[in-house]
Amino acid sequence: MRFLESLSKKAVAPKTNPNPGLSTTTIYDIRMDDINGEPLAFSRYKGKYILFVNVASKCGFTGQYKDLEKLYQRYKEQLMVVGVPCNQFGAQEPGSAEEIKNFCAINYGVSFSITEKVDVKGTNQHPLYQWLTQKRRNGKLNSRVRWNFQKYLVGPEGQLLDFYYSTTHPLSSKITRNIIT
Repeated sequence: MRFLESLSKKAVAPKTNPNPGLSTTTIYDIRMDDINGEPLAFSRYKGKYILFVNVASKCGFTGQYKDLEKLYQRYKEQLMVVGVPCNQFGAQEPGSAEEIKNFCAINYGVSFSITEKVDVKGTNQHPLYQWLTQKRRNGKLNSRVRWNFQKYLVGPEGQLLDFYYSTTHPLSSKITRNIIT
């Protein structure tokens, strides 16, 4: 009887993480809503690059929306841009979801994905930004979000490739050289 019990326990024993310092969560496991409150599954972008950008409507870098849209239009076969509204830097994204959506459409013709407004740092940091900024989750590097329009590039297999501060222009070769195939 003990033999059968031990077999039963072994069959349901949890698998150990072969790399115990790293999370087993992938970018594709993370869930959040889009600006309309609908679920946005990053798994639908498998096979494409994803450029995550924390955005704000009243920032000195807000004009980057225009070039983020150009980048998206130029490479949309292999790239998805995801704007992530955040109000943590200078309270520069105070608007509601409807106001943000209208601002992006009217002023910049944004057609790439925009998510719900979230925290990108601090105790309420969204799981997306936990993954993007913590090496133990992304397997590549630690970083911290310093200001609006910081960019994180994820590869087609869901691997973090790099991040770029707000001063890096969306059409910079630092970004595009990773996307051109």
